[in-house]
Amino acid sequence: MNRPRILVVDDDIMIREALAALLEGAAYDVRLAADGRTGLRAFHADPPDLVILDVMMPELDGWLTLERIRDLSDVPVLMLTARTGELERVRGLRGGGDDYVTKPFGRQELLARVEALLRRTRGVVTAHAVYSDDDIEIDFAQRSVAVRGEAAALTPLEFKLLSAFVRHPNQVLSRDQLLDLVWRDRPGTSPHQVKLYVGYVRRKIGHERIETIRGFGYRYRRPESTRTRRPAGET
Repeated sequence: MNRPRILVVDDDIMIREALAALLEGAAYDVRLAADGRTGLRAFHADPPDLVILDVMMPELDGWLTLERIRDLSDVPVLMLTARTGELERVRGLRGGGDDYVTKPFGRQELLARVEALLRRTRGVVTAHAVYSDDDIEIDFAQRSVAVRGEAAALTPLEFKLLSAFVRHPNQVLSRDQLLDLVWRDRPGTSPHQVKLYVGYVRRKIGHERIETIRGFGYRYRRPESTRTRRPAGET
């Protein structure tokens, strides 16, 4: 069985080495990066199952690194910082972070948080592995979309938006709801971006599938024959 892969991004070499020893001792496969840019290159080269990300780093700090990770993936991110203020925690969670640990941290607490994040995200992936209807098939684990049997190239944000719609079929979602589901209150986002990305998704899957409900938001129209399949072997 493959060991879960964890990417640690922190500019403090002592923290990196301590985390590597702790996580490798718990049977994780660990990759280290000393700054945000190096971390993003490592993320592209070998996508991890979880990221431990320091907030205070020179040049590309943790907030900007987190923003770019969220453009690529929903991988769980554990924010690590010396700041203990509530506003910092709120900023991290609203920016797309999944958990927040302050330095100095307890070794067993950090391991417990890592284990909890991995359990939670793996459960989400397998709960609805494949969505399929007359025209569209979405493989959530592989992040792939096919429209009438042809592969559709969606960006990560477009994929997240389409996933939000198919997981709330025939339900009117406001722009604010979609911002929360897809952008997670990321600083600098606005309802205008929802309209823009809905247009992008419509062009790739068909305009008729996402209906505009004037004054309220958007609704994904699901055909009656829709089915959601679990991976082989699941019950």
